[in-house]
Amino acid sequence: MNKTKLILLAAMAVLIALFFYFDLGQYLTLDALKANRDSMLQQYEAHQAAFLLGFIGIYIAVTALSLPGALILTLAGGAIFGGVTATLAINVGATTGATLAFLVARYLFREAVQSRFGDKLKGLNRGLTDNGTSYLLFLRLVPVFPFFLINLGAGLTGLPLRKYIVGTMIGILPGTFVYANAGANIARIDNIADIASPGMLGAFAMLGLFALVPTMIRKVKKGGPANGSGDQTAAVGLSEGIESPTAESPTVESHPVK
Repeated sequence: MNKTKLILLAAMAVLIALFFYFDLGQYLTLDALKANRDSMLQQYEAHQAAFLLGFIGIYIAVTALSLPGALILTLAGGAIFGGVTATLAINVGATTGATLAFLVARYLFREAVQSRFGDKLKGLNRGLTDNGTSYLLFLRLVPVFPFFLINLGAGLTGLPLRKYIVGTMIGILPGTFVYANAGANIARIDNIADIASPGMLGAFAMLGLFALVPTMIRKVKKGGPANGSGDQTAAVGLSEGIESPTAESPTVESHPVK
């Protein structure tokens, strides 16, 4: 690993350490959100543009560094800005932060991973190059795969950056809208688990499966399983391979968009 990579890795480690040293996570809890909502609303009314940009910046930082608290930020966005504005702001922040995490993982570790496991990843990389958007939509929509693991794990594969951005931007919209709207009624929420009903999670899972339909159709048109082996490898490999050593995070929590 060259000097530039070591500096980047050290800078990220320092930022993550500072987050926990100063216990900034105490401000990213449901109780803290309820207690501070009125004061945040006053700040937003007094400085709307600056407050909104600051919120997006914080969301980018939390997502890029794979820190816990994105769920509470999503609820906070809904509580302060309203469902629609919050959904748009969070989509920008989450997509930007996820892209930064993807690029860092790719820059720091992909070369080493590919050199060591290149032969085993050929099918995965081929499938992701051809059908990466569908696979990523599936992973973003199905509320099983932690958001930060997908960000980091995808960076280690051959998934094209453009497809990653598009798949992330579209894939997180439904869940973001649900949680942002829940945040708009924050006073009624006593437990975060109450937001994600089994029916809602099942609906997201169905959307995720529908995202794979175009890939399945293309596979059939190409002649069945023989020519679709790369796609099958990608579908299985990405869902299993995202748990890379680089994807370790202090708190394994699903992203709010789930």
